[in-house]
Amino acid sequence: MTTDLSSHIRLDQVSKRYYRPESELELASLTRFEKVYTKVVETTDEGATDAALDVAHHIERNVREKGRCVIGFGAGKCALKVYDELVKLYFADKVSFSHVIAFNISELGLGVVEGDEQSTFVRLKRHLFNKVDIEPDNIHTFSQEATQENVHKLCKAYEAEISDYGGLDLVVCELTKVGSLAFNEPGSPMNSTCRLMLLGDDSRLRVAEAFQRENAPLTAVTLGISNLMAAKHIIAVAWGEDSAPAVSNTVEGKVTDMAPASFLQMHHSTKVIVDLEAASRLTRISYPWRVTSCQWSDYLIRRAIVWLAQQTKKPILKLTNKDYNEYGLSELVALYGSAYNVNIIIFNDLQHTITGWPGGKPNADDTYRPERAEPHPKRVLIFSPHPDDVVVSMGGTLRRLVQQGHDVHVAIETNGDVAVSDEDILRTVMLNERIARNYGIAQPSSNDMRRSIREYIAQKAPGDPDNEHIRYIKGQIFLCESVMACQHMGVNPQQIYEMNLPFFTQDALGRGRVGEADVEAVKELIERIQPHQIFVADDLSDPYGTHERASNAVLMAIEELKQRAFMAQCRVWLYRGQWGQWDIDHVEMAVPMSPEEFHFKSNAILKYQSQIHDAPIREGDADKLSWERSIDRNRAMADLYSALGLASYEAIEAFVQYRF
Repeated sequence: MTTDLSSHIRLDQVSKRYYRPESELELASLTRFEKVYTKVVETTDEGATDAALDVAHHIERNVREKGRCVIGFGAGKCALKVYDELVKLYFADKVSFSHVIAFNISELGLGVVEGDEQSTFVRLKRHLFNKVDIEPDNIHTFSQEATQENVHKLCKAYEAEISDYGGLDLVVCELTKVGSLAFNEPGSPMNSTCRLMLLGDDSRLRVAEAFQRENAPLTAVTLGISNLMAAKHIIAVAWGEDSAPAVSNTVEGKVTDMAPASFLQMHHSTKVIVDLEAASRLTRISYPWRVTSCQWSDYLIRRAIVWLAQQTKKPILKLTNKDYNEYGLSELVALYGSAYNVNIIIFNDLQHTITGWPGGKPNADDTYRPERAEPHPKRVLIFSPHPDDVVVSMGGTLRRLVQQGHDVHVAIETNGDVAVSDEDILRTVMLNERIARNYGIAQPSSNDMRRSIREYIAQKAPGDPDNEHIRYIKGQIFLCESVMACQHMGVNPQQIYEMNLPFFTQDALGRGRVGEADVEAVKELIERIQPHQIFVADDLSDPYGTHERASNAVLMAIEELKQRAFMAQCRVWLYRGQWGQWDIDHVEMAVPMSPEEFHFKSNAILKYQSQIHDAPIREGDADKLSWERSIDRNRAMADLYSALGLASYEAIEAFVQYRF
């Protein structure tokens, strides 16, 4: 079965010479804004393999030269992929850990007990130590006896333990999306040492998401920046588009304690390994015209002109030859003869992405429209990883498709029960109990069920997974909200499918792997409907990983069905919203909304009460929930189109075509 077919739009649009130059001279030119040696690879798997080979090389060399290799291991999500590859190398007899001395570089909370699931040490053991030939006595972590009173003393002892082994030969860690190393939060100075760290909101959210828990510890014990910088070598990895800002700040930004990873610029031997998505904000990937002569494609020209308009704060049609020359884009003027010629081409190109007919306008010339006029009406199948994604991310488009007479089907891939709080189920139990009592329909079995739910929740420790009964009820709460929201948008409730894909249901925290059963379920639905359009979520920055797995199941199914005759008439569109937005240079279809339409979408989102009642106190954008950020992104996309001199709308939902 073909796997990992998640969208890599950038892979098709970035010339390989920008990340695989043919000579050292060309590499030097491309990387002249980069202050840390950075290797850009196409995929996460390639990057993890590359990092694992580097680690194996360091182990072999240090063991050969001095009989052992002392390594500090981080347990971030990105680093775990490296460890999975190291295990493969171990079983292929390409590396041995028998002479490795391992130190855990950070731990959550204080006094972590053996087996605590919310523990970085447990993650390291599960992904690496328990699978290789490392000696148990050679594995070191922070003391389980740590308290607020003795943590300083124990941290100093941990530093001394590292010193007794001659210091760290290597540190393997990830660059977090907030630019931290280990748990050194923004504000950590370069001379910081091993200490107890109060975690910020962003880090606590990251931890809760990584461990699939509702809550995260307030503190962590971590090696300080000075401890990490004392290592002879550092390998730092980052994957995915959500890591791109941190990678850019680390590699090309200023050294500042507000981005502790930027201190790597001052280390004598650091290697940063990132996939193309994580590298997307580096100059050589996003703005290659600033460092080299370009291989101009339609995509890159559009990106360059949008960038130029933003730099000059001018609409596209007002850009001049002088603007092009001053900002290093004179190649385009020479190529097209004048700024005016380039401006018109890109203006029209962007103008043609805008359509109020996402299913195609019948009986119209569709030469310059993003969707075909025929057939009309179309059968449309929209896949929603969680129950709310379809409305939150593309609700305006959903309503437009229904209004324009298309046969719209919505497939909810998971019930999203882990996103529903205990408070919601307790409120549902209370309502059920009151109805039963008022109408005299209470049954002993239902009374027992309600009692057991209350008792289980009362004794459940923070972060414990729910039992199957609670998971079912929470899932039904979320699914019922989705039915109401989709009906509000005009979708026939008989055409809303609750798929409950196995990868999500068979794991207590919804973290299972996509398998044949998931793909077969998706294939069956696609074959039954035989759609002319499929919409798939591409919010791969979803920290829970549900979007990536759910969307992979769809893309795998499409891959296996693509030779079927009906698939020749099918187009696949990728949408975002919950966790990100397409850059305008990628957008191939932009569906605008009027103020009234946007208000209608906002009201539909409010049907998801289980997702909005815990809205935090407002203290700026950082406290916004994902659905609020989605609304903001819709407005921002419309504002960007307007600033470029195109039509002005209240909001825009954007899509990119997936070509299979």
